[in-house]
Amino acid sequence: MSLTFKPVESYREDFSFRNSAEAIRRFPFPFPEDQYMYSVNLEPATSRDPGSVYEHCFDIDEHYRSEMAERNRVLERDPQRCLVMPHMQPAAWDALSVLMEHLARDYPQHFQLDRDGDSWHWRNLALGIDQSFTYGDANSLPCEPLDYITRQVQGDFALLDQRDGDLFMDAGMVTGPADWSLAFDAGMSFKQWHSPVPMAHQMGVFDRALKYLLNIQVGQPVRRLNWTMTINPRLDTSPETFHEWGSDRGSVTPENVGRLVHLRVELQLMVRLPRSNALMFSIRTYLISMDELVTQPAWARRLHRVMRDLPDPIADYKGITRYRQTLVDWLRRFDPEA
Repeated sequence: MSLTFKPVESYREDFSFRNSAEAIRRFPFPFPEDQYMYSVNLEPATSRDPGSVYEHCFDIDEHYRSEMAERNRVLERDPQRCLVMPHMQPAAWDALSVLMEHLARDYPQHFQLDRDGDSWHWRNLALGIDQSFTYGDANSLPCEPLDYITRQVQGDFALLDQRDGDLFMDAGMVTGPADWSLAFDAGMSFKQWHSPVPMAHQMGVFDRALKYLLNIQVGQPVRRLNWTMTINPRLDTSPETFHEWGSDRGSVTPENVGRLVHLRVELQLMVRLPRSNALMFSIRTYLISMDELVTQPAWARRLHRVMRDLPDPIADYKGITRYRQTLVDWLRRFDPEA
């Protein structure tokens, strides 16, 4: 599939973000059944389905320039969205290496990497970046290595330090989170940062997930899908900016639900970094409006049933309770058996 970038669209203010027909077709619809319940749902991150979001480890799509512009806007306002604890500097360089290697291999028309020992030359043709640097020497880059490379890759990133039989969120670049904060979660263990999730702890989901993640090996990444809902195509729904978006949930009406309500899906990838042994957690976010989603009849029918029968604690946690019935009523017309 040839990759063409759209002109820069916005994830705020006028919300000019839209999906092309191709982007709708490859959207990672997250519901394999008519009901939803928490599960570990991890699978090997092997390449499959050419042209899909699963073809490469790090998916680059038509919204690349738009998302990178949004990242820069968020960082201008809040540089603390990128955080690297001192002991995670080797992991930051490790992440830079892995990301550059994957991008150059998977998208050679847009990214190029030449290496001669520790002398590296990186070209990002999509953003007009041409950088020679010395691997491991932070002074040879214009900014810290994790900051540098994640300004050029779609999705958020957390670097997890593995120690004492647990994972700790000790570094990351998070500018488009779904109602969580890197600054708040920094230093927390795996179960601590997942503590707000209802029902899943009692079901043992996180015990099983942690055991699995601790045993991920180099060269054997895994992935899973997660989802929530967002009003407007807004990437940055962080607690720090709640005053900007929290009231949006009260703006949904039967007339505007198709335009305002967006299904927000995270393709989460866990990669063992080879030099530092840290675990890189990539959170690649996809947004689709209800108007766009219902162009796929099977998705519309299934989403109606999932939303209708969703357990109330999950609906509350995902922040959709206030407009849930309006959404269910709107989707009912697309379910022939409703």
